[in-house]
Amino acid sequence: MPHQPTIVFLHGFAESREIWTDFLRDFPAEYRVISLNLLGHGTNIHDVRDYSMEAQARYVAQKLQAAGAEKALLVGHSMGGYVALAFAERWPERVAGLCLLNSSALADSEEKKANREKNVAFVERHGVEKFMESFIRPLFAPVHREAMSTQREFLEEIGKATPAETLVSGMRAMAARPDRTKVLHEAEFPVQFIVGKEDVAVPLEQSVAQAHLAPVSHALFLADVGHLAYYEKPREVRQAVLDFAGAVFG
Repeated sequence: MPHQPTIVFLHGFAESREIWTDFLRDFPAEYRVISLNLLGHGTNIHDVRDYSMEAQARYVAQKLQAAGAEKALLVGHSMGGYVALAFAERWPERVAGLCLLNSSALADSEEKKANREKNVAFVERHGVEKFMESFIRPLFAPVHREAMSTQREFLEEIGKATPAETLVSGMRAMAARPDRTKVLHEAEFPVQFIVGKEDVAVPLEQSVAQAHLAPVSHALFLADVGHLAYYEKPREVRQAVLDFAGAVFG
């Protein structure tokens, strides 16, 4: 099928393509699914010189070109959403649709930048392992923090296998990224927001303010969900992505 609709899944910071394993199990065969390890993450940790969202987007573009995918629906979790936005800014004609999963088109606030620098200092002082022990837990909604200990431990293991250089450079790259709400305003492709109402990393009011910016916009707001919607409400998120893909590819 030369023009099989392609969906690209982009993981977040200190994650890897493994986060999608359960999510993509038995995914409908009508879609070609690509999940990548972004630069510095998973097994893609060698010879990385640039961790910027723009460099990540160029990497995604190369991989899509190599796969012969002219156009794709991009699904980006958190930092993966920042990468998808950088991609859409540079190659809008290659975007069939954009799903921002626990993500945002806004730049970091000064407070958030300061927090990232504190985290950088912590990693440099205490190491990756110690950092990951406290980083993942608050990303779950309170109701899931104990109930989803297996998922939390899995994410911690992925995080602990991530090089310190990736964490430090990745946090600084996220802090340096520009506001990309213009990408939403000018989107000639549909945009979907999947939002956790208890997301500490992407506050609800930010998502509410952005959800209507694109000319064609879909939004799903999930109660009792933090920053890890693909784990916290996997069925609902998967159905939302499939419904969106159906709308995108007709």
